[in-house]
Amino acid sequence: MRITKYTHSCVRLEHDGGVLVIDPGIWSEPRALVGADAVLVSHEHTDHVDVLRLAGLGVPVFAPEGAVLPDLAPLPVTRVRAGNRFTVAGLEVTAVGGRHATIHGGRPDCVNLGYLVGDDVYHPGDSLHPPGRPVRTLLVPAQASWLKLTEAIDFAVAVEAERVVAIHDAQLNERGLASVNGWFSETVPGYRYLAPGETA
Repeated sequence: MRITKYTHSCVRLEHDGGVLVIDPGIWSEPRALVGADAVLVSHEHTDHVDVLRLAGLGVPVFAPEGAVLPDLAPLPVTRVRAGNRFTVAGLEVTAVGGRHATIHGGRPDCVNLGYLVGDDVYHPGDSLHPPGRPVRTLLVPAQASWLKLTEAIDFAVAVEAERVVAIHDAQLNERGLASVNGWFSETVPGYRYLAPGETA
């Protein structure tokens, strides 16, 4: 499976002619969606979903049941919940998780799903919910107001993926990114940083 990382949490997966895009938010590049067969949305925050762009795209969108996405009203959205399995863009997807990680005082509190694509790739959205089975590639959040770096490292080590790629990194400047990459490289086997537009 070919993985292309775009800005922040947006990832494009290509396999046997199918194109699946996960979390194309307002910071991600529009080219991530060119030729997409379907889109998975982990939760309702704009850094993970650009509803206006998706409304104009006209491809199937899969989003958590309970996510508030009002601007997608004219577009059919398939609502999914944790435990659902479905096939999209020729790829088997399993939804896992349930809630967004908290920042303070129980907030934010919104639904969040991670997506396990085959046994190849796991994208957790804004949580550190484990995939529940072995996975070849883990997309690990690198920085967030809800996240401590040690939690991200522990999560990546516990999942034991062959390959680990950082996502959720758009708010890091060059110095912060260098520090995060240094820690991941030293502590997480199989870690690789992909800059926006790079493919693995």
